[in-house]
Amino acid sequence: MKKTMLRAWRFRMLCALLACLAPPITVHSQDQSGFISIDCGLSNDDAYMDKTTGLQYTSDEGFIDTGSNAKVSPLYQTTSNLQQLANVRSFPQGTRSCYTLRPTQGRGGNYLIRATFMYGNYDSLNKPPEFDIHLGVDVWDTVKIDNSSQVITKEIIHTPTTADYLYVCLANTGGGTPFISTLELRPLNNSIYKAEIGSLALVFRHYTSTTSTQELRYKDDIYDRIWIPSNLNNTTTISTSLTTDVNQNLFELPSSAMRAAMTPAAGGNFLELNWTPTDPTDEFYIFMHFAELEKLQGNQIREFNITFNDVPFYYRPVIPLYFRTNTIYSTKPKSSSHLTFSIMKTERSTLPPILNAVEFYIVKQLSQFVTNQGDVDAMLEIKSTYSLTKNWQGDPCSPRAYLWDGVNCTFDNFNAPILTSLNLSSSGLKGNISASFSNLTSLQVLDLSSNNLTGQIPESLAELTHLATLNLSGNKLSGSIPQPLLERSKIGLLSLSFNDNPDLCQNMSCTNKEKKTITAPIIASIAAFLVLLAAIGAILFGLKKRRLKKNLSNRADVQKPVYSVKGGLARFTHLEIMDMTKGLERKLGRGSFGTVYYGELKDGTQVAVKMLAPSIQGSEQFQTEVELLIAIRHKNLVSLVGYCDEENKLALIYEYMANGNLQTLMSGASALSWKQRLQIAIDAAQGLDYLHCGCRPPIVHRDVKTPNILLNENLQAKVADFGLSKIFPDEDKSYISTRVIGTVGYLDPEYHVTEQLNEKSDVYSFGVVLLELITGQVAVVKSNTIRTNLVHWVSPMLNRGDIWGIVDERLQEVHSPNSIWRAIDVAMACVKPTAIKRPTMSNVVTELKECLAMEMDVGIDGNIGDRNNDSDEMKPVIPYTAMAPRVR
Repeated sequence: MKKTMLRAWRFRMLCALLACLAPPITVHSQDQSGFISIDCGLSNDDAYMDKTTGLQYTSDEGFIDTGSNAKVSPLYQTTSNLQQLANVRSFPQGTRSCYTLRPTQGRGGNYLIRATFMYGNYDSLNKPPEFDIHLGVDVWDTVKIDNSSQVITKEIIHTPTTADYLYVCLANTGGGTPFISTLELRPLNNSIYKAEIGSLALVFRHYTSTTSTQELRYKDDIYDRIWIPSNLNNTTTISTSLTTDVNQNLFELPSSAMRAAMTPAAGGNFLELNWTPTDPTDEFYIFMHFAELEKLQGNQIREFNITFNDVPFYYRPVIPLYFRTNTIYSTKPKSSSHLTFSIMKTERSTLPPILNAVEFYIVKQLSQFVTNQGDVDAMLEIKSTYSLTKNWQGDPCSPRAYLWDGVNCTFDNFNAPILTSLNLSSSGLKGNISASFSNLTSLQVLDLSSNNLTGQIPESLAELTHLATLNLSGNKLSGSIPQPLLERSKIGLLSLSFNDNPDLCQNMSCTNKEKKTITAPIIASIAAFLVLLAAIGAILFGLKKRRLKKNLSNRADVQKPVYSVKGGLARFTHLEIMDMTKGLERKLGRGSFGTVYYGELKDGTQVAVKMLAPSIQGSEQFQTEVELLIAIRHKNLVSLVGYCDEENKLALIYEYMANGNLQTLMSGASALSWKQRLQIAIDAAQGLDYLHCGCRPPIVHRDVKTPNILLNENLQAKVADFGLSKIFPDEDKSYISTRVIGTVGYLDPEYHVTEQLNEKSDVYSFGVVLLELITGQVAVVKSNTIRTNLVHWVSPMLNRGDIWGIVDERLQEVHSPNSIWRAIDVAMACVKPTAIKRPTMSNVVTELKECLAMEMDVGIDGNIGDRNNDSDEMKPVIPYTAMAPRVR
C-alpha cells in the first residue's frame, strides 16, 4: 500500500513538474474564460453554477454600488425559469444607475453584452415598469414589461474604443422603478459581427429544427449566443444526426444548430425572409448560415442566388459545402421600409435552396462624445479616495440629463464634454486634498468647503490654469497657502476663499518666512553637491581614458563577441560588427538613415546589420527604433537582435530576411501567385494591427511601404524600419500634431494637410501597398513623362469596371475574380481621402482573410471554374460601384 501511495505521489509530482515546464496553453472560450455572468440581486456569498448551462454566476455587488436586492414572488419561482431569474436588483433611488464591466481583453475587444429582465411582481405592486437601458452614454433600448411572467432579453455586440471598461446603465424615465435580473458579457472573435460604424443590437437569432423547441446556448455555443428554434412558413426540413464541421468557420456556430435546414415545400424554388422595421431609417445586418446535409449524387446540384429587395445581395451563386458551415452576410448595412431577402434556386440547380440558421441585427449608432478620459479617471480616483456615496456612476457629463451630483460640464457639437465645475461642499470629505483634483485640467470652479479636510493645500492646484473660483473655507487645513494661488488671487484671476481654517496661514508672510528659514541650508547643500560631482567626473574621465587605451592595444586579440544584454537585446562593439559583416562586405540595401549589410554571428545565425549615419536625425531614429523594438514582439514585425552605440558608431542588428523587401521581390522576373500576395498582405496587416491595437500605448508606424515589408525564406512578411514611428502617449486623443514625414506615393493626404497623425495614416499607406500587390505597379506610376500616384491611376479604371486593366497581367489566369474584387474594394476603402471613412487595420485583416478563403475555395465548390478557362465568366466587365463587395 505504501509503495502504491509513493508511486501515486511521484506521478502527481511529475505531472506538476511537466505542467510547469510546458508552454502556456491558449485558453479557449469553451472554459468561460473572459465571461462575466452576473445574477443581479444575488447575495454576495451565494455564487453558483447554473445546472442547465453550467455557467458560473456571481453577485453584482462588485459591479455597482446602488440599488436594492429583492426576490420575485414565489408564484414566478418555477422550475421552468432559470435560477438567475429568481432575484432582481431594483433602483428606487436616483435617475440613473450603472454597472461597470471590466472585460479582461480591454478596449478594442469584440463583446456580446446581454441583459435579462423578469419583473415577477418582486415589489408586490403588480405594476410592471417601463424604463431605458443605456450602453455607455447612449440609449441602447427601452425595456417595456407587459406582465409579471414576461422575460425580456436585450443583446448587443459592441467594441469599446475609449476605455478598458464599459457601463450598462438603467435610467428612470417616469414609467416605474428600473430593475434587472441578469447581466452577461461574452468575448467574441474580433473578426466577426463587424459593423461599418456603430454596434449591433440583436433582432432575432434562429436555427432550423425538426422537432425541438429547446433554446441552444452554452455549452453548445462556445460564445453563449442564444439560438431559438424556428421555421419559415411553407417550408419543410432536412436533417442529420451527424455532426457538421463548424471549426472551418469563423463564426463557430454550434453543431446542433446546423443539423437541420429548411427548404421550400414540395415544388418550391425559393425561400423568403421578410421584415418591416418600426423605423424605416434604421439600418440592418443579416448573417445567413448554410451547410449541405445531403450527400449529392454526381448529377445533383444545389446552387442558389440571394437577393435583397430584388437586387443581388451576394456577388455569386452560393453552393453550400457538405457538412461544413458557410456564412453569407452583408458587408454594408441595409435599409428600407420593408426588407425582403430571397434565396432562389439557379437555373442549373437540380435541388431547392436551403437555410440552416439566420441572425438579424439593427445598427446602433453610439455617440463618441464621452467625457474626456482624463477627467473620468480623476473623478473615479476622487470617489475612491473619499469613499463617496454619491450617485456617481457611468460617465460624469454624458448624457447631459444625468450629470453627476455637483458636476457641471461644457458641451459643443464637435468635441468631448469637459468637466468645468465641481461642488463637493458638505460632502464629508476627510484627510488631505487629493492630488487628483489637479488632474481636472479644465476645471474653473472647485468648492471643497464645509468638510473635514486636513494637511496642506497642494501647490498642484495652482497648475489648474483655468481655475477661477476655489473655496476651501470651513475645513481644518494647516500650513501656508501656496504663493501662486495668492498671487493669482491678488491680481483678480482667482476668487480664493479659505475662512474658518484656524491653523492655516492666510497671507504671504508665512511663505516668505519659510523661504528664509530654508534658503541657507539649501544653498550650502547644493554647493557641496556640485563639488562632489566635479570630483567624481574627474575620476571617471581618467578611468575612461585608460580603458580606451587598453581596448585599442588589445584589438588584435578579439576572438569572439563578448557583449552585455540590456532589455533582452545584445549590445555589440563596433569591432564585433565589423567581424560579423566581414568589413561590411555584402550590401543588402538601404533603409531610412542607414545602409543594411549581411552578417553572421559566431554561432552561424544570419543577421542584417543597419549602419546608421552619424547625424542627429539618425541618432533620433536609432533611439526610437531600439526603444520600440525592446518593447514589442510579434510574428509579423522584424525582430531586433542587438545594437551598437559605441561613440559615433551606431548600428542595429536584425533577424535576417532571406527574400529581401517586397518592392524588390515584386519587381523581379518571377511573379508571386495571388494566394502568396494575399498572405503577404495579411501578414503585414496583422503586424500593423498589433502596433495599433495590441500595444499600450498604441504606435503609428508612419512609413508603411513595400521597401519596409520584408520576407523570410518562407515568404512570411514582417514590417520593418520603425525609426519614424510615433507612440501615442495619451490614448484618449484621437491624433497627435506632428511635422509631416513619410514617403511620396504612400503619404496620407489628410495628414499632409492637417499635420494631425493617427493610425488611419498607416491604413492609407497600407492601402497603397495592397494596390501594388494587386496591380504590380509602384506607388508612383510613370507614364511617358507624367508621374501619377497609384491611387489616381487606379480610380478611373475602377469607375469603368475595368478590373483587368488594373490587375497585374501576370495574375490574369491564376486567381478568383471574386477574391480580386474584394481585395480591390478593401484597398480603395483604405485610401479614402478622409481618415474617419477608412477601416481599422483589424477590419482590413478580417476582409483579407476572407479574400484568401475565396481563393482557397477555387476549384473546390465548382463555382469559379477551371483556372485556365479563358471564358467570359472569368473576365467580368461590370460596374464597380454596383458589384464590388464593400469593406465593413
